[in-house]
Amino acid sequence: MSGPTESTSHLAAFEATLDFPLDEFQVEGCRAVEAGQGVLVAAPTGAGKTIVGEFAVWLALQTGRKAFYTTPIKALSNQKYHDLVRVHGPDKVGLLTGDSSINGEAPVVVMTTEVLRNMVYAGSSTLEGLGFVVMDEVHYLADRFRGAVWEEVIIHLPESVQVVSLSATVSNAEEFGEWLGEVRGDTAIVVSEHRPVPLWQHMLVGRSMFDLFVDETAEPREDGATPRVNPELLQAIQSAEHRRGDDGWVRGSTRDFDRRGHRDDRRGRGGRGGRDGRRGAGGRDRERDHRGRGSGATHARGPAYGQDAVGRGREGGFARGGRPGGGATRAEVIGLLDREGLLPAITFIFSRMGCEAAVGQLLAADTRLIPAREGEAIRRFVEERMGSLADEDLGVLGYYDFVEGLSRGFAAHHAGMLPLFRELVEELFTAGRIRAVFATETLALGINMPARTVVLEKLVKFNGETHADITPAEYTQLTGRAGRRGIDIEGHAVVQWSRGLDPLAVGGLASTRTYPLRSSFRPTYNMAVNLVAQVGRQVAREILETSFAQFQADRAVVGLATKVRRNEEALEGYAEAMHCDRGDFREYAALRRAIADAEKEGAKKRSASRRAEAALSLEALRIGDVIKVPAGRRAGWAVVVQTAKTGRPGKGAPSGPGVVTEDRQFRRLTLTDVPEPVTAATTITVPKHFNAKSPKARRDLATTLRINVPHDPPPKRPREGASSEADESGREVASVEAESSGREHDRIQHLREELRAHPCHSCPEREDHARWAERWHRLRRETSALQRRVEGRTNSVARTFDRICVVLEGLGYLDGGEVTERGERLRRLYTERDLLAAECLRRDVWKRLDGPSLVACVSTLVYEPRGEQADPSPRMPTEEVSEAITAMQRIWSELDDLESEHGLETTDAPDGGMAWMVHRWASGERLDTVLRGTDMAAGDFVRRCKQIVDLLGQIADAAPDTELRRTARKAMDGVLRGVVAADRLD
Repeated sequence: MSGPTESTSHLAAFEATLDFPLDEFQVEGCRAVEAGQGVLVAAPTGAGKTIVGEFAVWLALQTGRKAFYTTPIKALSNQKYHDLVRVHGPDKVGLLTGDSSINGEAPVVVMTTEVLRNMVYAGSSTLEGLGFVVMDEVHYLADRFRGAVWEEVIIHLPESVQVVSLSATVSNAEEFGEWLGEVRGDTAIVVSEHRPVPLWQHMLVGRSMFDLFVDETAEPREDGATPRVNPELLQAIQSAEHRRGDDGWVRGSTRDFDRRGHRDDRRGRGGRGGRDGRRGAGGRDRERDHRGRGSGATHARGPAYGQDAVGRGREGGFARGGRPGGGATRAEVIGLLDREGLLPAITFIFSRMGCEAAVGQLLAADTRLIPAREGEAIRRFVEERMGSLADEDLGVLGYYDFVEGLSRGFAAHHAGMLPLFRELVEELFTAGRIRAVFATETLALGINMPARTVVLEKLVKFNGETHADITPAEYTQLTGRAGRRGIDIEGHAVVQWSRGLDPLAVGGLASTRTYPLRSSFRPTYNMAVNLVAQVGRQVAREILETSFAQFQADRAVVGLATKVRRNEEALEGYAEAMHCDRGDFREYAALRRAIADAEKEGAKKRSASRRAEAALSLEALRIGDVIKVPAGRRAGWAVVVQTAKTGRPGKGAPSGPGVVTEDRQFRRLTLTDVPEPVTAATTITVPKHFNAKSPKARRDLATTLRINVPHDPPPKRPREGASSEADESGREVASVEAESSGREHDRIQHLREELRAHPCHSCPEREDHARWAERWHRLRRETSALQRRVEGRTNSVARTFDRICVVLEGLGYLDGGEVTERGERLRRLYTERDLLAAECLRRDVWKRLDGPSLVACVSTLVYEPRGEQADPSPRMPTEEVSEAITAMQRIWSELDDLESEHGLETTDAPDGGMAWMVHRWASGERLDTVLRGTDMAAGDFVRRCKQIVDLLGQIADAAPDTELRRTARKAMDGVLRGVVAADRLD
């Protein structure tokens, strides 16, 4: 804690309104704000960095200026709005998100960052008198899809606005702060790595919990080394690796060890105090015995509903008895935490189905974590909040299990839930009314839901492409929820051990502090026309060169250029070392490399020829063919349900044939799965209208497949027609390969003759020279690559902008340095497929559609399938919609060619995966009818519907046709009903 502040300062007056003292980094940040500086505050989750943003809001009100408080997500905006209303009153605080507009001209307005970006581009009058912008969770600018918005706002805000940036701890905060100083002026950098509530790391082995480190928390060590891992833990894991019960799961020690290896009876609770997660009187008592039970005010537990929760119910709907990783069941884990006084807890499960299953398992185990009276009060509270939902929708939303879990003190939290459900979980958990939440990692991003304990079932998650280990940054983000400031004297992170999990690797995750912030900024079509309209093309180009992306690229160029210079010096030394008196050894070395390259190329061509034959065999497969997939995760028998598509690779849907495997999964085959030519072993009948997205249809077909699979199939003769044509193509490939191979052999022989005739071939020091020549060659290749990287990074953002402007000029959105009428429409379209939407308007693709049909078409611009759920032939609701979406796909293909021609990152194709669903919803159908037979979760459906409503509003503003504008507004009303409208802020 720093010295006392000036009694006459605004900060002193602000401190007087608080019931807790400020930490040193908070005082430093607030002083910078009061001094008129911008400020970057980087501190761990729960450290209280938002107090600096709240001071900026308070100062704006005291000095007659406006303050905008921006957040990355609507849920966090809603939460912050309620927080500020409690402090300043509803008349002084407003809210602007895609869903809500409340008191938008108030002196303090909470909004999503996209809303502020749109305001800046539109030159909104709301910006008048703006003194402060708080950018909460500013590290979101690293987000691949939305990160550019933060940089746009930071660059384009008026110079008079002070920017208060709040970030999670990143290792390059100084670099980010330096960039802020360049684009915003004087900016103070305030970094704190200290957690106000110490975090203890544990591992759960079987039913026993061990400290991960010996006398260490996860605080970073000065020498950067990983703290020593607890030998008791290592011994327990070693024993568990060799000792498993008949039921296949670990029997851990019956003792629970504290950080000294002794039995630990701690409850880890301090007194209640402070507000909004910040430390109060109870939290300041650092000397309190960590085993003390505290007042118990936050943990009312009795034998009737807590003590016997463990061990009831073995299966719980979980594979292998509901035991994650072969350890304790989820009900047992929660019961253990309850007995040890470590609730409330968040258990991170990297699967939506896993989160829902966890709730089902606790219900099956008859777990109750709160008194029955409190459970009934929660049930009444939830029922009141659900008044806007239709009774017939409750079943499809999973309402009954949801409310039953809440009434017992636990719940799931993931993006597939109805937003209203998630908000209720957040509200009840934050208030301490429920004790356990099972969540996906999305909970770690922004929402203020601290807990006493965080549990990680696994340290591997699906990143959209593959299952990968979580990074140190992700581990810190997840475990940062543990330890409530002002309530707990310590937080706890628990990793569940499973076979193959290395505790030393976990120790490295827990103690690593190197995770830099990397810009994801790239110019877009909408950004280009908005910038050109505001400041002209040349100034826009100069502005983009001030982005954090270019700042980081330029810094990297300095290091790369230095390395190039050093390499050039080394190359001179290598050239001297390989000098030969008998001739030009560089020329001789080039002949040796040419021979080696030719031999490699021949092998590569033979491999490519084999792959070409495999590709032809895949194209030859027909619906009903049964094949044996030889390799990869999809190995085994499969039946073809969709033939291969012969479009260009990488353009739209996958090109391989679609199959249903024996385990009832739909997959698209690639050459990775089938590296060798494949033929059908037999054929079976596939239903004419087979739906690959229907679990029942896949199950029935897989059963037929298993019945008809031959045990040892003889090679099947190909059918006439396409298959014989494939054989003919294969013979042609083989013939061309033989001819090419002969030419290649002659060339290699000629090179060998040249090599033997070269004067350096007889040099006695030839091989010594050759070693230096090889080093020279490798370093020359590396240096050339570095030089290309230098050239590629210099003015890279501006060059991308130039290419975008060339595309826009060719399409008539720009005319030299001026924005055309078409460009003005593009300015209003804020979507990842902005140019495609503008082209659809220009070409009247949607002009004659009714409301539901327009909704279906617009859905293709916002829908992104999860994982491998993309349907190559989605169901279309009407012929008109089918024709319109086909036209959209043709336009996308043209734009895709144009982007490739100009070296731009291509835009994803429109996806009609939910066109049929939203058409029925906009036509007034019930939710259960809309979602029947699909894999889409209700929460995903609602979220996508809100995105559709946002885009429809933009289309209504941008459309040149009056009738289309009217249709778009009517369509918005058709979508914004029932569950879609239910969670709009009251």
